[in-house]
Amino acid sequence: MTISAPDQTVENSSVGRADGAVSEADVPPAGKPEEPDRSGVSPHAEASGIHSKRPTKVFIRSRLAYFIAFGGGAGLSSIAPGTVGTLATFPLFWIFAYFFDPLALLVLIAVMFLVGVWACGVTGRALGNHDHGGMVWDEITAFLLVLYFTPPIIVWQAFAFLLFRLFDIIKPPPIGYYDRKLRGGFGVMFDDLLAAFLTLLCLAAWKALGIGSLI
Repeated sequence: MTISAPDQTVENSSVGRADGAVSEADVPPAGKPEEPDRSGVSPHAEASGIHSKRPTKVFIRSRLAYFIAFGGGAGLSSIAPGTVGTLATFPLFWIFAYFFDPLALLVLIAVMFLVGVWACGVTGRALGNHDHGGMVWDEITAFLLVLYFTPPIIVWQAFAFLLFRLFDIIKPPPIGYYDRKLRGGFGVMFDDLLAAFLTLLCLAAWKALGIGSLI
């Protein structure tokens, strides 16, 4: 009499396998990059911090406010986006100064400040970080104001750039105080406005003391 052997077939799944092994189909391909959602922001980004979400070109092009807040893309720089945004202000200022008279240019800077309050507020809420490092419209607007009052001499403008970046990075009083206390788009724009004021104050002091004649 023939006795049939017990069925040894095991389904190819992590549930059906007696040894608990995971099948090759269950393991995602190694090294596959995390894909962003339609907003251009990675869905599995870290929960907090300045780099909690990583905006892409797709993200900043999805809404006008994002595009403005990121300075047309200057804020996407992986290295010192604030410095990149400030550097981008130079050609922007030269173009504006060519096409606008002084009063019109000053009005334009004021309008840019107001637009920045709106754009940075909207973008900060979207990113879950009210002062994301990629938002550089505040640096652009504030440094435009600095260049407006700085002598149109490359050495003066270079010193203005260095001073502005120094104040914007170390945030001495009262910049640091308002940076901590103020939130939203106005807070983002206002602390850079204070950095611009301190920069111009230093340049004015140098000029009054005759140091300007040496450079």
